[in-house]
Amino acid sequence: MVETIETRCCIAGGGPAGMMLGFLLARAGVPVLVLEKHADFLRDFRGDTIHPSTLQLMYELGLLEEFLKRPHQEIHEIAGQVGDEIVTIGEFSHVPGHCKFLAMMPQWDFLDFLKEQASRYPSFQLKLQAEVVDLLETNGVVTGVRAKTPTGTLEVHAGLTVGADGRHSAVRHRSKLQVTDLGAPMDVMWMRLSRHSNDPERTFGHVDLGRILVLLNREAYWQCALVIPKGQAERVKAKGLEAFREELATFEPFLSDRVGELRDWKEVSLLTVVVDRLAKWCKPGLLCIGDAAHAMSPIGGVGINLAIQDAVATANLLSRRLLRGVPSEKHLSRVQARRNFPTRATQRMQVLIQNNVIRKVLGSKKKLTLPWPLKMLRRWPSLRRIPARIVGVGFRPEHVKTAEAPAAEE
Repeated sequence: MVETIETRCCIAGGGPAGMMLGFLLARAGVPVLVLEKHADFLRDFRGDTIHPSTLQLMYELGLLEEFLKRPHQEIHEIAGQVGDEIVTIGEFSHVPGHCKFLAMMPQWDFLDFLKEQASRYPSFQLKLQAEVVDLLETNGVVTGVRAKTPTGTLEVHAGLTVGADGRHSAVRHRSKLQVTDLGAPMDVMWMRLSRHSNDPERTFGHVDLGRILVLLNREAYWQCALVIPKGQAERVKAKGLEAFREELATFEPFLSDRVGELRDWKEVSLLTVVVDRLAKWCKPGLLCIGDAAHAMSPIGGVGINLAIQDAVATANLLSRRLLRGVPSEKHLSRVQARRNFPTRATQRMQVLIQNNVIRKVLGSKKKLTLPWPLKMLRRWPSLRRIPARIVGVGFRPEHVKTAEAPAAEE
């Protein structure tokens, strides 16, 4: 059985980029359909960072007060520990905008919030359990997508198709757009461990003796990220779970009384790190944004920020055109022209850190001392504003410029 739907814009992927774009286009009155392959948004160890730039967008949309009623934690500074020395790396007190903090919120809560807001507009549709598997093309122009659903095949015919389906994008793969791989020397093993009242308050990263552990304070628990050399996850697992728990306890002794909470490897999630970008983000009828256009390293947790900024730029540049008809490839290319600089600047910074810090740390067996850039942050605290600005706002923050269409009556 083949179901057919027609819409003005079809978005593949219900992550931060897809849902934000779907919301903004619907808010502007554009008929839009978002396809999400899962039955809901409930998946662990997705990026949970809501940056000050995203909070500023919520303010501009008149939604900040309501948004901050959702469970979240506020992070006002980030710290790092190298060997035995601890230094504050970034302070968000001077970032531009209404919120001088980074919010930690489960991504499913963030996406549910966007869904609720988008659903107020009659032009918005969300279809769950619809996995995009192919593109529909006519004479070299993408005219929609083919998706798998529990009831059969779904064909969506759209004036514009947007690939926002992440770093393993089916849309990107089917489009045959050229990918440039920038490389990554590490992967990340994610897990959660309970947090006790006498634990450190700060969110921090610990670097020493060839190991890197990042601890995100989620109040009731620690969201932990162990950075390992690229492709070594199976070797780590081969040593056994007990050895893994002992390594965590030895490296961060205050966790030693709870590493036993890891009872199965299923409780450890592997993120295979990829840093890449498309040479060209679009072709006739198709545009890729977010990780589908540029997979980011987890360094700084800025991938979500870039994806959301892409969505805002896309809505700003294309919503009026979509209201009138189908945007040309020239119109689509303006999104990449707008977002190229922040994407390339962020990736350049990430690759620099990967090659000059992470690669050296993971290959070292020596006790580490505080490097000179962190010594400068300790000596001149005002410099901490720079990392906070890069992480919290980015190189080119976007602002909502679309007009609002009438919402559906309650």
